[in-house]
Amino acid sequence: MMPSPRPADTREAQAALEYAIGTVSRANPVVGTWRWRYELAAAAALAAAWIALGTAAAAALTGGLAAALALTACFPRGRRFLAARAWCIVTAHRVRTGCAQAWIHTRYGKLPFILWTRSRPSGERVYLWCRAGISAADFSSARKLLVAACMAKDIEVSQHARYAHLIALDVIRREPPAEWNGHPWYDIGTPSGSPAIPAPREPADDAYWLGEPPRDQPPRWVPV
Repeated sequence: MMPSPRPADTREAQAALEYAIGTVSRANPVVGTWRWRYELAAAAALAAAWIALGTAAAAALTGGLAAALALTACFPRGRRFLAARAWCIVTAHRVRTGCAQAWIHTRYGKLPFILWTRSRPSGERVYLWCRAGISAADFSSARKLLVAACMAKDIEVSQHARYAHLIALDVIRREPPAEWNGHPWYDIGTPSGSPAIPAPREPADDAYWLGEPPRDQPPRWVPV
């Protein structure tokens, strides 16, 4: 079953068959570097430390970084912060895998370009640049496949009100705080320190491409 409706005429049916059996093309070096930028930066930093400082000093530095991470993980806010950053990295990879398996790519096998991922009170928000041949309707029709690929509870698809090629995916993993004041979710918690938030916050018009415009302005992101 195709992830998005296609016209039934012969020409479009042939194009849909070619689209369905096509494979995802290999990313060019620039796109591949951007996809794995965090992993490549960490590997390059460790390699540079081993070369510049020597074996003993680099080993000590690596141990110090590991100790700092372990110390940060000892505190609830530190654990939530590290988990948020880790999920931002993992979610981007899972969205790409989900797009490949749900046939959300061009006829040449090009996947949508993930601009960046940010943490949200309910999970992560992924901003994508759709190439020609991909639209927000493809993500909406394949929403259940993307939910399973991201190991999430749900996914909400929104489209920029002016630029149709800019898509935002809200990966829902938890209920947001009942009273969220706009700070990162890892700074929010119940007075008892429990991670469970009983009452979800009503959806607010606070998701914008750039900045936070006044409330009297129309939203820049619209649900699909």
